[in-house]
Amino acid sequence: MIPAAVRAEIVAHANAELPNEACGLVVLEDDVAVEYVPGRNASPSPYHFELEIDPLVWADLNDRDGAQAVFHSHVSSPPRPSRTDVENIGLWAGQPYVIYTVRTDELAAWRIVEGAIEPLPLVVQ
Repeated sequence: MIPAAVRAEIVAHANAELPNEACGLVVLEDDVAVEYVPGRNASPSPYHFELEIDPLVWADLNDRDGAQAVFHSHVSSPPRPSRTDVENIGLWAGQPYVIYTVRTDELAAWRIVEGAIEPLPLVVQ
């Protein structure tokens, strides 16, 4: 579940980074998004992202209980993992993977494991 306030932060960040993809982390507690942590796209592009988080922020997040979901935006393509997303999943394999499409204002969540893409139910409140 993503509360409306967290969704609004995601949307604002995605729009602020146009024409490039935005990226960050969604902090989860019991499958509920409690915080959005904006990252920096270390490889600014409208077609891919390279998540960079301040190391002190990253350390703080890793000291907390709960989970994290990686987030990035798509400028105009549907909020579904692209071939590049699947190929570059790395450490995020099996973790929630959230994508927002700016053009259509759609938000979706996925899990990518060994090249397979599985939709996750997503409720925005």
